[in-house]
Amino acid sequence: MTTSGPETRTHDGAPADADARQAPVDSGDSGTAEQSAGAPGAGTPARWWRRVPVDLVVAAVFLAGALLVTARGWRDVDGRLLGTRPDDQGFNEWMLAYAAHAVSHLENPFFTTLQNAPDGVNLMTNVGMQLPGLVLTPFTLLFGASFSYLLLITLNLAGTGYAWYHVLSRHVVRSRLAAFVGGVFCAFAPALVSHSNGHPHITAQWLVPFIGWRVLVLARHGRVVRDGLLLGVLIAAQFFVSLEILFLLALCCLMVVVAHLVVEPRVALRRAGRLAGGLAVAGSVVAVAAAYPLWMQFAGPQHRVGHPGAADVYALKLGSYVRYATESIAGSPTSASGWGPNTTEQASFYGWSLLVVALAAAWWLRREVTVRVLALVAVFCGLLSIGTTWTWGTERTRIPAPFALVEHLPVFDSVVVARFALITTGAIGVLLALAGDRLVARSRAGQPGDRLLLRLAGVATVAALLPILPTPLAAQGRQPVPHFVTGGAWRDHVAPGRTLVPVPVVNMTSVYWSSAALAGFAVPQGYFLAPVSKTDATGRWGVEPQPTAKLLTEVAAGRRGAAVTPAEIAQARADARYWRADAVALPAHRRQAELRSVLDALYGPGRRVDDVWLWDVRPFSR
Repeated sequence: MTTSGPETRTHDGAPADADARQAPVDSGDSGTAEQSAGAPGAGTPARWWRRVPVDLVVAAVFLAGALLVTARGWRDVDGRLLGTRPDDQGFNEWMLAYAAHAVSHLENPFFTTLQNAPDGVNLMTNVGMQLPGLVLTPFTLLFGASFSYLLLITLNLAGTGYAWYHVLSRHVVRSRLAAFVGGVFCAFAPALVSHSNGHPHITAQWLVPFIGWRVLVLARHGRVVRDGLLLGVLIAAQFFVSLEILFLLALCCLMVVVAHLVVEPRVALRRAGRLAGGLAVAGSVVAVAAAYPLWMQFAGPQHRVGHPGAADVYALKLGSYVRYATESIAGSPTSASGWGPNTTEQASFYGWSLLVVALAAAWWLRREVTVRVLALVAVFCGLLSIGTTWTWGTERTRIPAPFALVEHLPVFDSVVVARFALITTGAIGVLLALAGDRLVARSRAGQPGDRLLLRLAGVATVAALLPILPTPLAAQGRQPVPHFVTGGAWRDHVAPGRTLVPVPVVNMTSVYWSSAALAGFAVPQGYFLAPVSKTDATGRWGVEPQPTAKLLTEVAAGRRGAAVTPAEIAQARADARYWRADAVALPAHRRQAELRSVLDALYGPGRRVDDVWLWDVRPFSR
């Protein structure tokens, strides 16, 4: 994110030439494609791998790394859930399934009643992902939502790493090796790897470095209208990828501006007018593209205010910055216990060695304006991620911390606090690229002894990075969806837009059945963020189940018998009308006999259809 730092400098602290910064540069360590292929007339045929473009090799390495992280999920796409947050994966699979449904049926991509029937789900107040869903629609329709989810998680890591490498190597540093190291850190540090447990909207950061770079171009020497329009298009695209990442990126850019005012006020003020004008142009583009979804986000049906739970529930601890994440080489299943909210929110966890290297690099390059800005942004966002109070070890004190100043402001009240460390990760990645670039330059220009010392520093940096490199994410089996759903037999019993009720009425069962059918029918309840009630927009997870859903849950759990009262029968038929249900389906279950008995009493005799017992409830619901 911090490619929007105020100015790139040469290794001795002098400003670099603006045109040189804009032009693509090739690192001497890699050479250009022509140099790699051998000089003309050399008489010796070039080896085949030297003719391969460096960027292609880098892209392949990033893809291989991403496949390593997600490998266990690819072993059985439909039978396994990747990572430690199966409910999050289930919901995001449903989002991709609904996106494909919305495209193929020309339905609203921002709100739907196909989950949580009949009230529906506000998709903007959840995770959105309309653009990835649109792009992946062909894959979803052909191979299913679980395939598209794994593809997205994998390409997010590879794409984010390559995007950082591309921007760094073209516009920030001369050494491709240094740019590669920065890209590796930004994509494969614990921040994105931990979020790969179920948060593709967080790991989809492939536009972030390009947006940051265009903001920087606009501030330095850009054309207000042309560059503002280009920036607006990029921001609008990111809006439909992840609004949360866009908010963090905007906050990062604001922090960069403030830090630049502190470090180099005259230059910052001189650039302020052009930057403000360009941002106004960009803002007009975004306003046109995002007007309706923004209304949906903040005022549409089922919108929410705030995030369930106190801010500190999702905060990091100060000590988390020197610990190792669960999925790092130096980590373990318990290495992050007590230091972060859960396995997805391990956005710090750099370890002592990497933190020392980052601090040493910042001190070494402290005369460079960019480095000072990066350091200020990285430290401040690291402090924000701690939450509303300071911590001592794994315990919280009562001493207010920086986030306490903004926790009740609009939008900030919905942020997961630990994610401020995503900005810190981006800042450290750019810092490592800058330091590596200066090391390469000094190594070539210095004396033999100097070159040796600098190469040792480079080796030490790589050694500091090794402990935080990722291990493959865990995977677990998933409950199979009945063939009645996957085979399409449901179409003969549920009309378009009407509801199929799985029994027992469990949130994730509804989600998985709907995903498997590409959101072809509506389901009750589900997994999503919603308002507490029609009169209270405070955010909560899910909704209060209907009385019949509670009854069936108790029977399934063995907490009550199969006998039902006339009042419960009347309520069940009222709930069928409420859900707008056409059918109720019971798959294999350890208490199937008891559940069948209850459902027969509620809706009349059921019948076997494919691999489920089915009750036609249309006589009660239409």
